[in-house]
Amino acid sequence: MDYLSLFMEYLQVELGLAENTRLSYQRDLRIFCKALKIPEDKLVQVQRIQIINYITGLKLQGRTAATIARKLAAIKAFYRFMITENYLQSDPAEAVEAGTKGVHLPKVLTEPEIQALLEAPDISTAEGLRDRTMLEMLYATGMRVSELVTVKAASVNLDMRYVIAFGKGSKERIVPLGSVAITYLRKYLAEGRNHFLKENEKDPETLFLGLGGQGLTRQRVWEIIKQYGRQAGITKMISPHVLRHSFATHLLDNGADLRSVQEMLGHADISTTQIYTHLTNKRLRSVYEKAHPRK
Repeated sequence: MDYLSLFMEYLQVELGLAENTRLSYQRDLRIFCKALKIPEDKLVQVQRIQIINYITGLKLQGRTAATIARKLAAIKAFYRFMITENYLQSDPAEAVEAGTKGVHLPKVLTEPEIQALLEAPDISTAEGLRDRTMLEMLYATGMRVSELVTVKAASVNLDMRYVIAFGKGSKERIVPLGSVAITYLRKYLAEGRNHFLKENEKDPETLFLGLGGQGLTRQRVWEIIKQYGRQAGITKMISPHVLRHSFATHLLDNGADLRSVQEMLGHADISTTQIYTHLTNKRLRSVYEKAHPRK
């Protein structure tokens, strides 16, 4: 199977990336294949150690930190796609880091920016109520967008305050829900969801529905979030994954332990979760340098 072509189509159709960005990803992945001396259709068989050796080789060649980070980003994006589409059960690039100054850290929103985003939808309309509920749920749980669009109404337990999410490799996990998310879920289920159901048709299992009574796509959720980001005056690049990053970072900022955050995010390896401690440490250093008299 031509996985690289499928990935390129995904970058265009699902993520809406510019042509130059797509071509850059394609070029970096082809260079990766050439370095490993494998045909493109064997990308599915690559092991973690091969990726580590490739990145190490780039460092030994004296490549800049920005170049290494870009090449690793293309590899990581490809294997995230492979997991999302169920072509692979485990991600060989998940715990690989560039390990050098200039490595790309996850983008996050500040707490005031999150508040502005959450308050952007007009909850007097069914669509606005649905969208506010989705935003609250994404921020309350750190769910991936692929998990959000497949959540069943029956997977939400409002009394016990949790939702069952199905992550990578169809792994099931229980994620707590906060009181605000619970409030909006109750309101959406009682007053909003019926608006999207077609008359005389069987009620679908999916929690969040579009106007045709079908579940929303990942691309549609992405568009909804970008729309409300603009309304809220947020100038940063925003996506469902930015809410996931913000969820993890804000939990750690407010004292959550790394293992609990790992479990809530559904990371198989804690080293993947540790990337968020870099953001927290960076923030602490900034506070220290501003406040300590002998910095």
